[in-house]
Amino acid sequence: MPPPNVTGYLHMGHAIFIALQDIMSRFHRMRGRPTLWLPGTDHAGIATQLSVERQLAKEGTSRLELGREAFLDKVWQWKDEKGGYITQQMRRLGASADWSREKFTLQPEMSEAVTEAFVRLHEKGLIYRGSYMVNWSPHLQTAVSDLEVEHSEEQSTLYFFKYMLVEGGEFIPVATTRPETILGDSAVCVHPDDVRYQHHIGKMVRVPLSDRLIPVIADEYVDREFGTGALKITPAHDVNDYALGKKHNLPLISIMNKDASINELGGKYAGLSREQCRIDLWCDLVQAGLAYPGDASLEGVSSTGTKAHVQRVPRSQRGGEVIEPMVSKQWFVTTEHMAQRAVQAVRSGEIAILPAERFEKVWYNWLENIHDWCISRQLWWGHRIPVYYVTLPTGSAGAEVPYIVARSAEEARRIAEEKYGPGVVLTQDEDVLDTWFSSGLWPFATVGWPHQEIAPAASFSASPTVSSVPAGDLARFYPASVLETGYDILFFWVARMVMLGLELTDQVPFRTIYLHGLVRDAQGQKMSKTKGNVMDPLDTIDKLGADALRYTLVTGSTPGNDVPLAMEKIEGNRNFVNKLWNAGKYIQICLAGLNPEELAALAVRGPMNEAELTSLPVPERFIVSRCHEVATRVTESLEAHGFGESGRLVHDFLWDEFADWYVEASKVRMRSPGPNASAEETARYHLQQRQTRRVLVYVWDTCMRLLHPFMPYLTETLWQLIPHDGESIMLADWPQMQVISSAGEEGDASDAVGVESKLVLDVEATKNFGTLQALVHSIRNARAEYNVDAGKKIPCILRLQRPAVHSLMQNERGILALLGRVDDTQLQILPVSSSSTGNDIPEVVAAGPCVHLVVEEGVEVYLPQAGLIDTVKEKLRLGKQAEKLRKAVEGMQTRLQSAGFVDRAPAHLVEEARNNLRDLQEQLATVEKSLEALN
Repeated sequence: MPPPNVTGYLHMGHAIFIALQDIMSRFHRMRGRPTLWLPGTDHAGIATQLSVERQLAKEGTSRLELGREAFLDKVWQWKDEKGGYITQQMRRLGASADWSREKFTLQPEMSEAVTEAFVRLHEKGLIYRGSYMVNWSPHLQTAVSDLEVEHSEEQSTLYFFKYMLVEGGEFIPVATTRPETILGDSAVCVHPDDVRYQHHIGKMVRVPLSDRLIPVIADEYVDREFGTGALKITPAHDVNDYALGKKHNLPLISIMNKDASINELGGKYAGLSREQCRIDLWCDLVQAGLAYPGDASLEGVSSTGTKAHVQRVPRSQRGGEVIEPMVSKQWFVTTEHMAQRAVQAVRSGEIAILPAERFEKVWYNWLENIHDWCISRQLWWGHRIPVYYVTLPTGSAGAEVPYIVARSAEEARRIAEEKYGPGVVLTQDEDVLDTWFSSGLWPFATVGWPHQEIAPAASFSASPTVSSVPAGDLARFYPASVLETGYDILFFWVARMVMLGLELTDQVPFRTIYLHGLVRDAQGQKMSKTKGNVMDPLDTIDKLGADALRYTLVTGSTPGNDVPLAMEKIEGNRNFVNKLWNAGKYIQICLAGLNPEELAALAVRGPMNEAELTSLPVPERFIVSRCHEVATRVTESLEAHGFGESGRLVHDFLWDEFADWYVEASKVRMRSPGPNASAEETARYHLQQRQTRRVLVYVWDTCMRLLHPFMPYLTETLWQLIPHDGESIMLADWPQMQVISSAGEEGDASDAVGVESKLVLDVEATKNFGTLQALVHSIRNARAEYNVDAGKKIPCILRLQRPAVHSLMQNERGILALLGRVDDTQLQILPVSSSSTGNDIPEVVAAGPCVHLVVEEGVEVYLPQAGLIDTVKEKLRLGKQAEKLRKAVEGMQTRLQSAGFVDRAPAHLVEEARNNLRDLQEQLATVEKSLEALN
């Protein structure tokens, strides 16, 4: 389970991953496979610390005033108070995870794994410390990763100013969106082929409002078409400038403090915020005559040297503040080699990404262009970096402070004293690790790593320090089978798990990566509080139930595509829940009066075999066969991660076939034989009722199992109401299990493979019942066409050529009469030869004028018109309708013959009138045709 933030609250993004992962867990568990869905929460370094700092600010204090230890006590208190909400909410959604194994990324065993990973990576030379450009969050005063920075298109200003050359009185015009960074400029850069500035390359210019001189350099990186074609280079405060500065060996001049205020190098601007400095410095440039109003080649520049401009602004995902590029000393992971292995794992097929066609290229592109990963954060809440700086008794002033990387303070002291002698003072690094570093270890750290590498499973199971780690879990559950998560954290989390898994365990952490899309509103817009389109999953559960929400999210999604979620869809699936509830209550009614032994005999203990299926009547054979077909298709689909298709298959079968056809047909079966029935008739009725109860329970039980992964609450409740074996449907066998087949002649267990069991079908029964369904549809359509009152039963004559169909209709005339609203006393079922016609059959001739329906070859229906309609009343009704339509046609014709209307009215109104006339004429022709037929 992707660990959500420990102090977070459930949103629709959580709801969809819980639904999908729970479906996988329940499905595979019911198929008898060892299934571990391990839950947990993430300490969420930035988010949690930010929440607690906000709370402290309300109390009139701060973390700095409290100090580290007191602040961490406050955070743990906050975690204890708020930390259980998210897991309680996930349980409300029906998450059937192994909650006894719930993990938290700051638990001792998880912290131990994080420290071990850091130490091992450092020993391999993959972790290093250095000063490089990072994304700096001024409010949080910490570095954040590239992935935690969102770029938004925002309205801004482009400022044009003059860089005066030291000699000659000439200048180079430069444009910038951040005038405050002029204080840290190290060069002006132009394109080497730009004839406007070629003669200035190598000269010196003066930094505006200062006496500092910087060179004019040339580089093909410069875009000659942007701004003035000349760039100011600030290597300490711009990512691209940093690269150019390294390339041309320019000095790094950092002009900002950690809170993004201007430092002492800013001169008179020192202490100002970057925003205020921008305003003040630009005013000074204008007053000094250094603003550049542009020339003929520059459009839209004001007389004071400004121009409206849209730019991409980097903002923190957490606080929303503008990120400041800064050079800072941080800890980094070298990622190039690990990224290559992660790429190869997908290319070789060792890991499959679903959907591959969309995300494999994205995976390759990001990993092949990856930068080293900054893993240190200037926070207090998190895994403290296991680095200990050494202060020697006779330290050398100005020398780089040596450090020790160790698993504990005790180990660090031992190593330091062995290397430097007794008396050293150790100080642990103040920073913590990036939250994604610990989350990247989740697949193997949660199941016993690194303990099972240190000692055999049997030896550490009795150790009190690792007693919470079940012996053998690492070997049993790692690598995992499937990682299911949103595509939005493919690089935040998934890629890092793959890289760290391969590096630290030499195995991929999972075989399949299934990516779901983001949940959006009905119009496909991102949900946000400002838009007012947020749908709270808990409110939705309270109103419509967890099952309806889960089912809607899953059946409305396909891998990798966003999910537009409308309340109407959830309400529609709530109606499905109600329909199932009513069907379940009907089955209970059918079972009323049975003794305990009879009820127990109805419990489903395995798939129906061929002998029993063959012994059933056609309707029962049909519904069982269709149920088996659906079970097979659902099983295949779920094995292939077709969650949406699987859910829709079960829904359509239950709604369109089981409820609408078989449940209705079973009502005929469950009728009392009547007081005058013979002993033979009574025995036949009782047999049919036993068969019907058996099939109702069997198909219902099977469908509840198929639907259980999608709707756990409803299916558990309904399953408990019917005869069953076992404590919970969650632990019941799946309708189609795998059987073990030995490929070797000697039955060697190593050759044993899982083979899908075959569920029996009766194709002929399905075909014949399909004919009955088509016949009922034809009768219903005719009734609708002739506006027959819903409660009226009509006479019907069937002409059936195939003996099997004739036998079916004779045996199931009660079902046909019920479903087609046919008068059973006037239902005639006639066997005919292929050469006969309706004109030579006395029964048809005697019925008078009939509606003739050809259902399929060899299946015809005659519906006497006298039974469909009251001819006198219908002729009167149609006559009135025809007269009304004639008047409307005449009125429209008169209007269109008026020159005043045709010549003066707008063209679209004239065309609309002509279209109305055509529609009225067509309606009149239809009514007149119906009258002619009646006459």
